[in-house]
Amino acid sequence: MRTRYTVTLAMLTGFGLGAVAVQGLHAQAKPTVYYVGEIEPTNLDAYTKEYAPKAQAVIKAAGGRFLAAGQKVTAIEGDPPKPRVAIIAWDSMEQIQAWRNSAAFKELLPTRETMAKFRAFTVEGVPQ
Repeated sequence: MRTRYTVTLAMLTGFGLGAVAVQGLHAQAKPTVYYVGEIEPTNLDAYTKEYAPKAQAVIKAAGGRFLAAGQKVTAIEGDPPKPRVAIIAWDSMEQIQAWRNSAAFKELLPTRETMAKFRAFTVEGVPQ
């Protein structure tokens, strides 16, 4: 009988420690970082056909995940954003910096600068 209590107590203790460990791991997870870009193409047709597909491929290869992109933007308050908006999710700010410093991104810069004006910023997501 005493062995049963000992085993039961050991199991409950193990379960409790496991639950605390899992909670600690969830607390350490970094929140997603969102990259928001406003894009004002100087030639929308050329931008859409020549630059955008290459840029999207480079972003996806670097680990970015497109959440929204396009021209259907509605202003709720204040001035409307530029003609095109992109929202990209990244695992960390370091991942964004690695993408921006990559050879693939830098290779697109000469084309990018002739196709559009860009304004971009990041915002850290809230822990879930």
